[in-house]
Amino acid sequence: MATVKVIRTINGPANVVFQAVADPRCFAEAISGVTHLEFLSEVTAGVGTRFRQTRELNGQAMTMDFNITEHVPDDRVRIHNEIHGTEWDSVFTLVPSGTVTTLTLCMTTRSHRLLPKLLMPIICVFIKKAVERDLDAVKAWCEAALVTTGPAPPPPATRPLNSPGHG
Repeated sequence: MATVKVIRTINGPANVVFQAVADPRCFAEAISGVTHLEFLSEVTAGVGTRFRQTRELNGQAMTMDFNITEHVPDDRVRIHNEIHGTEWDSVFTLVPSGTVTTLTLCMTTRSHRLLPKLLMPIICVFIKKAVERDLDAVKAWCEAALVTTGPAPPPPATRPLNSPGHG
């Protein structure tokens, strides 16, 4: 088993960051190289969403199937896939603090064959660099979305009903 962990601090609210990582369409828009995205389930958001993504990586097209297995809005999303005898369990976790959200992606592998088990620690070094680029792209996408739409307006001021001005 090998693990890749990447953390980014994003200037944006958790709902924007969550949409970027939990909605396959937004994620495909945010990162580079996605050439095709198709849903394999009737569900296109949340638990049970299955989708296939084709992406150019180092000049080669790679197609992978994904399954969203956990979906807690503005908190975390878990995505599972399996390729070449290795299961990838990817958990995006969000921690909001004011107008900033810390996004952590923790990817854990479980290989079923000997060669992938032996090679996974080396492969994860390269995977981590790709994940860092992806999360940098997600950060840029979220921050650009905030610039385009502007910050959310502040909530209206509230006063107790017995305060002056209330009848």
